[in-house]
Amino acid sequence: MRVVVQRSKNAAVRVDGQVVGEIDKGMVLLVGITHDDNEADVEWMAAKLAGLRFFDDAEGRMNLSIAEAEGEVLSISQFTLYADCRKGRRPNYMAAARPEQAERLYAGFNERLQGHGLTVATGVFGAMMDVNLVNWGPVTLILDSQDR
Repeated sequence: MRVVVQRSKNAAVRVDGQVVGEIDKGMVLLVGITHDDNEADVEWMAAKLAGLRFFDDAEGRMNLSIAEAEGEVLSISQFTLYADCRKGRRPNYMAAARPEQAERLYAGFNERLQGHGLTVATGVFGAMMDVNLVNWGPVTLILDSQDR
């Protein structure tokens, strides 16, 4: 499971011009699922993100978790995180999980984030989406459950 995490001042995702998910201060998650991912990966990633201290404290140091910073989550599925661009000019997406597996694990991931007390907005799985965000910092991290 691979997640690109962006600290955001605000963000929204639209499908067909309609806002389907929106947050104020928080984190935007671009979530990719691969064939080998399972419930343990989902649980590890949700716990890691819930506890990740990358919001500023009163002294301006990244010392606060999203809950401590009173932030929200915007979670967006993105199979392209598993693109293989090593050969040719066209990305190969064979490492991305099949939609049936990915959708189930993605939904479970969002439920686990909520289980950590977080407010979670989402995009629409499999839809063409427009994502707008103000990356705060900017701060962008990449987490991969295979690297734990």
